[in-house]
Amino acid sequence: LGSPDNGAIVAAYLGSFLMAGGFLSIGMCLSAATRNQVVAFITAALVGFVFLLAGFPLVLDFVRGVLPQAVVDAIASLSFFTHFEAISKGVIDLRDLVYFGALIGFWLAATALVLDMKKAE
Repeated sequence: LGSPDNGAIVAAYLGSFLMAGGFLSIGMCLSAATRNQVVAFITAALVGFVFLLAGFPLVLDFVRGVLPQAVVDAIASLSFFTHFEAISKGVIDLRDLVYFGALIGFWLAATALVLDMKKAE
């Protein structure tokens, strides 16, 4: 069976947990924003899919033909795929950790804001 690289395995698990936290925080916010849970699931899946696909080369090549390079780089930097791919290779970079932390924090803060607005009604 060989000798697996335990560092890369641990890094991939960390990346998986961070990406799952991002998906869960998006889902929580969109679930708090709607009354219908089916609509919340569909919108959360769509938003998560957009965040995931933003880093794929096929999407970036298409966008590169329409938008300037600075916008293409911004879209690529918002992708789950780009940051998870770096972590899953075993390289735990501070930029990737900050990205996932900021993403989770933003969506959780948005969830708290939506719940406060609903409570005020």
